[in-house]
Amino acid sequence: MELNLTRLRMLREVAHRGSITAAAHSLSYSPSGISQQIAALEHEVGAALLERVGRGIRLTEVGRVLAGHAEIILDAEGAALAAVESARDSYAGRLKVGVFATVAAGLLPAVIAALEADHPELVIETREVDPEDAIADVRLGQLDAAFLIDYPEASEPWPASLSVVQIGSEDFQVATRAGRLDNDRPQLSDLADLDWIISGPQTYYGRAMRTACARAGFEPRIRHQVNEQATALAMVAAGLGITLMSELGRTFVPEGVETHPLRGGLRRHLLIAHHPASLGRPAMGAFIDAVGHVQRARVPSGSLR
Repeated sequence: MELNLTRLRMLREVAHRGSITAAAHSLSYSPSGISQQIAALEHEVGAALLERVGRGIRLTEVGRVLAGHAEIILDAEGAALAAVESARDSYAGRLKVGVFATVAAGLLPAVIAALEADHPELVIETREVDPEDAIADVRLGQLDAAFLIDYPEASEPWPASLSVVQIGSEDFQVATRAGRLDNDRPQLSDLADLDWIISGPQTYYGRAMRTACARAGFEPRIRHQVNEQATALAMVAAGLGITLMSELGRTFVPEGVETHPLRGGLRRHLLIAHHPASLGRPAMGAFIDAVGHVQRARVPSGSLR
């Protein structure tokens, strides 16, 4: 019996994502394509790997055993590729990096420019992804690395299966329509009676902001719930409320919006997550070094520290 790595990867995705449709979306296949490959894998092992449960599916006992070993096999494949790259001492290759909007606009251009100058043979490909979804994508090999956020106000643990590097911290500011605030440096509690525009509690940011307000002694009066910072800032410009924005979010500040630092401080940490097997890859080391260099270059402006 010879196991096909591509089919094992598909089985692992189905196991982690919980459905053929979700696995197909993650791997950029059609659901029928995933089903056909799983059927071929079942033929290879001589047993059913999936079974129907109502309208959904679940792994059979054989499927669970094989999915567990697929983790080991695919992790070993990643470690082997990293070891070869390290032995070659080459920066050539591609890194697939998960980003979110403020990093893509405020940090990534300088990082790519630095890498193009120092390592032109290294190609960075990015995909916008929610930081919470990025964890699974890195763990399953869909991304080589991803930018993540940690909010000290509502810190959440990261999987032990990932390597996480903190590359900087940034302070939040309150964004208001011009002339809305009399106090140029308010405390968070000073904003209790204003209308708010923030994301929902299903997002890490939304939970963290609500936790910060609760610790300041109030529940924010949320009039508009939106997930994109650029959208929230556009609504602030229209006079629909206030929002809290990160330093990297300055890229999206429209005309007519003022930003004010918060007295007492409210900050978040910027992180890079990658698979432990990639630690020896020169390309990964160069990428992390470039992000660190850009972060340090931004210190005088106060954007990151």
